[in-house]
Amino acid sequence: MSNIDHIRNFAIIAHIDHGKSTIADRIIHKCGGLTDREMKEQVLDSMDIERERGITIKAQTVKLDYKSKDGKDYILNIIDTPGHVDFSYEVSRSLYACEGSILIVDSTQGVEAQTLANVYQALDTNHEILPVLNKIDLPASDLEKTSKQIEDVIGIDTSSAIPCSGKTGEGIEEILEQIIKTLPGPKGEKDKILKCLLVDSWYDTYLGVVILVRVIDGKIKKNMKIKMMSTNQEYIVEKVGVFTPKPKNIVELNAGEIGFITTGIKVLSDTKVGDTICEANKPLQESLPGFKPSKPVVFCGLFPLDSSEYQKLKDGLAKLQLNDASFSFEAESSSALGLGFRCGFLGLLHLEIVTERLEREFGLNLLTTTPGVVYKVHLSKGDVIDLQNPSSLPDPTHIKFIEEPWIKATIVTPDEYLGSIIKICQNKRGIQTNLSYSGSRAVLNYELPLNEVVFDFNDRLKSMTSGYASFDYDIIEHREGDLVKLGILVNTEPVDALAMMIHKDFAQSTGRDVCEKLKDLIPRHNFMIPVQAAIGGKIIARETIKGFKKDVLTKIHGGGAMDRKRKLLDKQKKGKARSKQFGRVEIPQEAFIGVLKIKKE
Repeated sequence: MSNIDHIRNFAIIAHIDHGKSTIADRIIHKCGGLTDREMKEQVLDSMDIERERGITIKAQTVKLDYKSKDGKDYILNIIDTPGHVDFSYEVSRSLYACEGSILIVDSTQGVEAQTLANVYQALDTNHEILPVLNKIDLPASDLEKTSKQIEDVIGIDTSSAIPCSGKTGEGIEEILEQIIKTLPGPKGEKDKILKCLLVDSWYDTYLGVVILVRVIDGKIKKNMKIKMMSTNQEYIVEKVGVFTPKPKNIVELNAGEIGFITTGIKVLSDTKVGDTICEANKPLQESLPGFKPSKPVVFCGLFPLDSSEYQKLKDGLAKLQLNDASFSFEAESSSALGLGFRCGFLGLLHLEIVTERLEREFGLNLLTTTPGVVYKVHLSKGDVIDLQNPSSLPDPTHIKFIEEPWIKATIVTPDEYLGSIIKICQNKRGIQTNLSYSGSRAVLNYELPLNEVVFDFNDRLKSMTSGYASFDYDIIEHREGDLVKLGILVNTEPVDALAMMIHKDFAQSTGRDVCEKLKDLIPRHNFMIPVQAAIGGKIIARETIKGFKKDVLTKIHGGGAMDRKRKLLDKQKKGKARSKQFGRVEIPQEAFIGVLKIKKE
């Protein structure tokens, strides 16, 4: 039984790679959550892929007991959040469950784009923010410059910022003391009726769906009958527990506490993240303000290389969806690639991680088609359709106009790379809205079409600036654009898997590039193969793959040779025409992968 004033719920926020998980490790170790033997690097990153890439994908929680210097006992609930732009929805819901945030800034790198985005999210949620300057053990650490940057760019007072090192453990004690002094305790009353926020849910093979909750008022205990307000479904609580970081069963969770419950729910879709949980026989009048559901913004086709693995892919996708509600899929078929799925992701890193997990955990060999975004197609009859797959675009004569999603991008970069970044943004049809300086770093704001950014923008930004620039974005709206469907024809047959939506200005050059690439990648056949790029019925680029020519004349000698030669050549010509008519051109896997690479270049 804990006094609510002695609870501190806080999130750890920072840009990717600034040391969130390492500092969380140090805090857990300091509070005795795990023994020396149980400690390992990045305790809270449970997936193999998180540890290998050194990134956090799922937000994780831990409840720790801490005795302060004045001898009082406190309960600390930490939520370690992801730093990558694709997983910012994980951050937003973690912030709702807390009253304060520890903002970690790498003292060798300073403020980055994602630092800004996460701080603004925390401020929107009325958080008290405690700045921490990490990596002071490195020779390049510059505390004064980083503090000034935090004040200039974010506008937070850094007089009480704590210098620390997640690696050596220096400054961790000060962070714990500061958390107790500066971060507020939760507000809530344990005698009121139950009001509880559903923060997250995931599937466990033994327990079914595990639900992470933050109790606002009242208490939640075993065998209690609860109700989910968005679905009106009622359940009995089977287990109540907390993570310390190991799961530990307890009797009840009181107001202000964060923990987990299980209710025997078998499907994840029954638990809506951001939902309000109340007691079944004492319903609440109004639910808590939930958070915006995460919407997939990037779509692509996933096809098995071996068509017999289709069922295996389907099962793999269904299993991954159990723990990742932000990812969606539906079946689709392609004349070139066979049966597969159209999948929706939050961004390219999300796409990469899902495909990598499918290949690794289910032993699949996959082919991904060109990623694209959702367009709104306005038809002349007045209907509006959401278009995820370019090959299903309606007849152009029925289309009034097409809208594409636009984003507001924040780019933080050292001054010397500014020119080349502005150039790349202009090439991507960007509109500059603001440019400000903080010391030698520029903060650029641009409005850009998501279609141009989604493929390779982040990679190019990193390689142009030797990894120093950082990038964050929010989707703002759909805007009308001069967009066309670029179709690719091989031997006059359209290849639906290579169709793409593209701005009219870039159609010709892209069409030419794709045709040239395919000419090199499709093997020669016995007949000539035209490779064409087309917009509607109009061919805008063409390359020809020459056919093999068998020498049929080698064995002809002696009289009347000319006539015999002509007969054989005519016969060969007819055979070629027939094989061209009936011959199918097999497009190898490398050709699809090669075309994907063009877009990157």
